[in-house]
Order: sequence, then C-alpha cells, then structure tokens
Amino acid sequence: MTPQAARRRYALISFLTWLPTGLYIPVMVVLLLDRGIGLATVAALGVAYSATVMLLELPTGGLADVVGRRPVMIASAAASLAGLLLLGLAESLWLLALSGVLRGVARALGSGPVEAWYVDQASEDAAELTRGLSLGVMAASVALAVGTVAGALIPYGLGVRLAVPVLIAAAADAVRLVVTLVAMPEPKYEASTVRSILRGVPSVIAGGVRLAGRNLALTRILMVSAGMGVTLAVIELLTPAWMAELAGSADRGVLAYGLVAAVGFAADALGSAVSMPLLRRLGSVRAVSCTGYCISVLALGGMAVASAMSGFVGILAAAIAYLLMFVGFGIAAGPLAQLLHSQLTAAERATVVSVQSLLLQLAGAVGAVALGYLAAATGPAPAFLIAAVLLALPAARLVVPEPVRS
Repeated sequence: MTPQAARRRYALISFLTWLPTGLYIPVMVVLLLDRGIGLATVAALGVAYSATVMLLELPTGGLADVVGRRPVMIASAAASLAGLLLLGLAESLWLLALSGVLRGVARALGSGPVEAWYVDQASEDAAELTRGLSLGVMAASVALAVGTVAGALIPYGLGVRLAVPVLIAAAADAVRLVVTLVAMPEPKYEASTVRSILRGVPSVIAGGVRLAGRNLALTRILMVSAGMGVTLAVIELLTPAWMAELAGSADRGVLAYGLVAAVGFAADALGSAVSMPLLRRLGSVRAVSCTGYCISVLALGGMAVASAMSGFVGILAAAIAYLLMFVGFGIAAGPLAQLLHSQLTAAERATVVSVQSLLLQLAGAVGAVALGYLAAATGPAPAFLIAAVLLALPAARLVVPEPVRS
C-alpha cells in the first residue's frame, strides 16, 4: 500500500468513527428526558459510559498491540452499532445502561488502533506522516461538525422523532464496520489463542506505561495531552451555561452553544489543514505544535475577557475566542502525534496512544471538578485563565531539547 492510499483510508475511517458521535450527541439528553428518565439518572448513565472508557482504555490499547489493529477496530464498530441501536430503540433503564457501556467499550477500543495502523503503513518520512495524521484529525473534526449540525437539524427541521439521528448514527457505524473489514489490511499477528492474548496484553501494557514514564520526550508530550484534557473539560462544562446567560434564555443558549460547537469543530479541521503549510515554513514539527498551542492559550485568555462582556458582543467575542482556540488545537494535533509516534515502535504504539487518551480523560475529570467549583464561586474567567496556564506550561517544554545521556 502506498503512503497516499494509507492516508486516504485513515482519513475515511477517522471520519466514519466520529460521525456517529456528532449525530447523537445533540439529541441524546433530550431523547432520554423525553422517555421520562430524570436528569440525575441521565447523568448516571453518562458516568457508566465514562467509567467504561477509563477502565478499558489501557487493556484495549494493549489488545491492539497483541492481536492487531483491524480486529479491534471491527469490534469497536460492532459495539458502537449495538449501543446506538439500544439507545435509539430501547426504553428500559437497564438496556439504556447497557447502551452506555457498549458505547464506552467502542470508544476505548477505537481510541488508538486506527492511528497506530496508519503509522505502521505510512512512510517513515516525517512530513508525510505529519500530513497523514493532520488529515486524520481534520476528517474527525469535519465529521463532528457535520454530525452535530445534522443531528440537531434532522428532528427539528424535518419534524421526525428524536431517535432518528441516533439510528442514522448506527447506520454510519455499520458502514464503518464494512469499510474497516475491506480497507484495513495488515499482517497476521502472532497471538492467536485466548491464553496467548491474556498473557500478552498485561506485559504490553506494563511496557507501554514504563516507556511513557522513563522517556522524557514522551513524558512532555503526554503532559501536553493532560493540559488539553483540562482545557477541553472546562470548555465543555462552562460554555453551555455561559451561552445561556449571554443569550438571555435556556433555549437561545442551547442554539448559541450548538452553533459555537459546530464552528469549533470546523475550526479544528481548518487548523489541521493549515498545519502542513506551517510545517513547510517553520521546518519543525515542534515549532508548529508550539505555534498551535500559543494560539489556543491566547484564545483562552480571550475567553476570560469575553466572560466579562454581555449580550451579543459577549457571544461574538466568545465565539471568536472559541474558534481561535480550536484552530490552534487543529494546527498542533498532527505534529504532536508525529512527535509521539517518533518515540515509539509498532509493538507499543496503540498502548501508548491509549495512555495518552486515558491521561487526557483523567486530567479532564479532575480539572472539571476543581475548576467547576472555582467558576461557581468566582465566575468563569479565573477557570479559563488557570486552564490556559496548565496548557501553556507543558506546551512550552516541547521546544526544550532533551538532555543527552552519557
């Protein structure tokens, strides 16, 4: 397979992986409330999903390094398909809880294997690898933007049931399953028995975690991911309520946040498209990554300023800052991934990507709780500024060369 073919397939599978999420997220909470489920129970169902992802993140990454990327991605598509069918059709609380668990399994299974597969297939040329990884990020962002807009417009614009976008998302997962079967060839892995898999996965996980702890360059990259986790969690927690306050009502706030979120996904895709011209100009993936994070940090400062404004001016200022923040994330994503994979071999690639994803989620959970309390007491501005600092400090370390060991 040529690097160009691998890049196209990676982008297609990335798009199909994230399109279902975009489709069902806008309607999921309203759909559950419409079925008579209380808000506290809806939150508990969300915890079931998140807990499943965090518990399985490392084991599924290790599994992909032992049995192969393709079977794990097929399992991810199948689990997501089943979970979305339950979400769209079931009314029993236990079946809806099972839906959350299945979607969590799918997220954990799918968080690293397709990226690891692309890096395995791609050329060793750093520019080609960065181009492909950036294209994958762009495809995922476009999928989320398109899915979010479609998921919001389908029930309200066409007058159909709230479950329709969820069932369309399940159909998209069926397409992903078929595409993965056809478009992700890879050599057969050695582990072929249950015993060898159970023996191999823990050792691969342990090796990946040890590598992440002793490799200074890798540690710096993972700390940036933790900073991003805090930033994204704070944005997702504070922005909806802030938009409702600025817009003057809950309904207008939901509409404003939906539009701002879609713009954010599109901005992320735009940033990914800009990363390659920047790489040609700056000549270093480290420089491109730091440029992207500088933009995001400044945008977080802009959001802190915008939080002191009111009315349409406040919404406009927040939207501009939000857009710039995601442009910066998009610029940095591909180059940071290239830096990550330059430190890895195929044997630990998916595991370390899962370590990165787990760290992002854990940092986000801690940051959301701590900065959520701060925002409740003082307003959103201090929370945005602290998130900016927590992102800036590790990002600045990316340009510092690692000490040479004697």
